[in-house]
Amino acid sequence: MKKLLTSVGISAVLFSATGLQTVAAHDTHYDSNECEVSLNYDVTVEPKKLIVSEVGDEKYRIEMDKLFVNDQQVSLNSQQQALVNQYSASVSAQVPEVITLVNDAVSIASTAVSLALTPLLGDSAGAQIDEMLAGLEERIEKVAHQHGDTFYLGATESSLEDAFGEEFEQEMEQLVQNSLGSMMMSLGAQMMSGDGDSFEQKMESFSAKMDSVGEEIEMQIEQQANDLEARGEVLCDNFKSLVVLESQLRKEIPELANYPLVETSSKLLE
Repeated sequence: MKKLLTSVGISAVLFSATGLQTVAAHDTHYDSNECEVSLNYDVTVEPKKLIVSEVGDEKYRIEMDKLFVNDQQVSLNSQQQALVNQYSASVSAQVPEVITLVNDAVSIASTAVSLALTPLLGDSAGAQIDEMLAGLEERIEKVAHQHGDTFYLGATESSLEDAFGEEFEQEMEQLVQNSLGSMMMSLGAQMMSGDGDSFEQKMESFSAKMDSVGEEIEMQIEQQANDLEARGEVLCDNFKSLVVLESQLRKEIPELANYPLVETSSKLLE
């Protein structure tokens, strides 16, 4: 399960406007390398257009190889133009990859949670868990989605607050309150129905059952989790290149100096 959670973390960290941190991978190759990436602005990718904005307020866009900052076209020399083209192509390629990875990770994680808890808590509680997970997926859709040829990745604090703010918290709290009783009853029944006469024996039986469920889930999703982890590692490497490229872009084009899209730890570049 660790690899699956790692991949989910890789995806989720890209939504953070405050710099959430995650480890890119837990194998020996990445033990000392943290993939800490956050985005300061919302990003929209359309055919031949890249838009960087904050709560609908466009900061800059690259459209048909032309750069507009605060809706004013910026005159570019040949070197600047080459950087703009390269940067636009890089971001436009990576944003869809992030969105796909996020959606795949959430889907697999939801399946894993459902597979883990439904056998223990029963179909009724499982249905309530599925309802909570569906609500989570719907909220994630607000900040990471594809509509036709348009990709949107919301990363500003306001975008995240709109998706996961007080309303979402209230919805989740209500669902938990409505389902907690039946879940606890089902869990208690599972514990007491374990093999053995004494309470300790029943707890040992229940613990063994939990271990068996975990192993079964891991077997079912291991390949998908490995795939997500590999894709996350590639994404992290791509962002290393993007960080360097954006730094050069902002130095060469003063109009972009105040609009850093990507924030990262210095460890990412080591």
